[in-house]
Amino acid sequence: MKAVVIDQYGGQEELKEKQIDRPSISSDQVLVQIYATSINPIDWKVRAGHLQEMLSFDFPITLGWDAAGVIVEKGDNVTNYNVGDSVFTRPATTREGTYAEYVAVDEDLLANIPESMSFEEAASIPLAGLTAWQCLVDYANIKKGDKVLIHGGAGGVGIFAIQIAKHFGAYVATTASEKNDEFLKSLGADSIVHYKQENFSDILSDYDIVLDSIGGDVQSKSYEVLKQNGTLVSIAQPPSEEEAKSYGVTAIFVWLEPKGEELQTLANMFKEGNLKTVINKTFPFKESSIKEAHALSETHHVRGKIVINMK
Repeated sequence: MKAVVIDQYGGQEELKEKQIDRPSISSDQVLVQIYATSINPIDWKVRAGHLQEMLSFDFPITLGWDAAGVIVEKGDNVTNYNVGDSVFTRPATTREGTYAEYVAVDEDLLANIPESMSFEEAASIPLAGLTAWQCLVDYANIKKGDKVLIHGGAGGVGIFAIQIAKHFGAYVATTASEKNDEFLKSLGADSIVHYKQENFSDILSDYDIVLDSIGGDVQSKSYEVLKQNGTLVSIAQPPSEEEAKSYGVTAIFVWLEPKGEELQTLANMFKEGNLKTVINKTFPFKESSIKEAHALSETHHVRGKIVINMK
């Protein structure tokens, strides 16, 4: 099968189109023919070698951890899905990713694609959507009436976090550039802080939850806007326990755990009109396009998601 792989860490030039073996499946897995995948920052961070200590993969590595497609083979123990089903998934984190025509996936990591959702839309959800859900629901225990600050609201995780927070009845503030005002309001943001002109820690206070996707000084200043016993969840870097304790808050670093059940919840929200996807740009599945997609993602100024159309 065709795949885009890396044989060593480095820049975008390390992305190479190759023919590799189609994955074999275990009795608890299905084989998905991928119709669409998407680009996430973890892809180019792995490519550049930034995550070697966390993810010690052998080469060659096929990047990509979002997939939408159709089941073409299933293991003997798979009971809830059949060949021909349209599914989407955030597969397990292995070196056999989704920049490929096929991927093997554990049954419990699958979710059905609603009829109203395209493969491109489905591919844009898993990693970013599950990250937002787990930060706000599983770790921060969001509830109706909470005040939530989401940094980088126009980014891949931010767009889903805003919508999930609103779905739970929270008041949502977000940091963004001025050009994204109307877009973020359309997702449900109640307050937008223009980070280039304003200091969010001077404007906001008494918040229950902060979702930090930036790290560094932004993370440190975020403690100032939290109320006592508030919660900071970070996907950027592990927070300082001492710093959090000095403000009387809880601070957690979240590393996504793929879960098909939670992905199905997001699919149901989409079906019911409570979640929409935002696709910034779609690229065809070829080496030059994957390199271009990485370059776009590395600008840190992408509104929504970058999708790769495999068909």
